[in-house]
Amino acid sequence: MDAREMLSHCLAKPGAWPDNPWDHDHPVIKVGAAEAGKIFAFLGADGVGVKGGPSREAADEWLDRYPGAATVMAYIGRSGWNNLSFSGEIPDEELIEAVDESYRLVVAKLPRKHRPEGWED
Repeated sequence: MDAREMLSHCLAKPGAWPDNPWDHDHPVIKVGAAEAGKIFAFLGADGVGVKGGPSREAADEWLDRYPGAATVMAYIGRSGWNNLSFSGEIPDEELIEAVDESYRLVVAKLPRKHRPEGWED
């Protein structure tokens, strides 16, 4: 798995779109209308930041399973966000599942009028 493949997977989600509010090399991926869009994936060259669970405790499962390849995200980690490495330690299928779960968690919190058609809750 690399950033290009993950970007392609993220953008295939209903209502997903790239944004680059901080002029980084890689975009964040949002879902929802532009003004109300919420980030569900922070893409980077070496990994992806995802909502790892509804709470920090749930997200800590990633840290326990993949110490070193999964870390708490700076600033927003207390809300259940983790960085997951593309190093190969975490299987590609699990990275995909993590992004899918992050998407589901973020979309479920959007007001119904901002949820994209085709997503499943």
